[in-house]
Amino acid sequence: MQVVGAFQQKSAADKAAAAAQAAGEFNAKIIERDIDLFERQRGIMNAQFAVEQGRARSQFESQVQGTARAGFGYAGFDMTQGTPMDVLRANAREFDYQTSVDEFNNEIANMQINDAQEEARLNAELSRMEGGMAAATARAEGTASMISGLGKAATTAYETGLIGGSE
Repeated sequence: MQVVGAFQQKSAADKAAAAAQAAGEFNAKIIERDIDLFERQRGIMNAQFAVEQGRARSQFESQVQGTARAGFGYAGFDMTQGTPMDVLRANAREFDYQTSVDEFNNEIANMQINDAQEEARLNAELSRMEGGMAAATARAEGTASMISGLGKAATTAYETGLIGGSE
């Protein structure tokens, strides 16, 4: 009876090990799904950035610079020199600065997505390792239980005279 119990414990431990390994893999796949979602987020964010940059350039030209030209022209100023040109240049420098800031912020957002993807990849790897560790522990416990059960069975058999010396 102890021999059967020993093998049953080993079988149960092997099943628990397989379940732990499968759980670790399942969790890793869920985590890895986040990597793809981050990539989609990056695509949307970069597409939105490109559209915003195009719109900003168009609005700058038509609204800011166009309004300044119209105002100076209406007032009778020569647009090719002096204050009107200085104002237009200052507006252009401010626009270029704001564009640079926006590009920098977009790069930072892309770096944050890279970091989030790497973190998700490492978490997935860790989940697999944890599943493997739990599986190895369960298998070791099953093997220890089987050895213990077989040892007890052998001791009982020896003590009852089923095996051992002929006295």
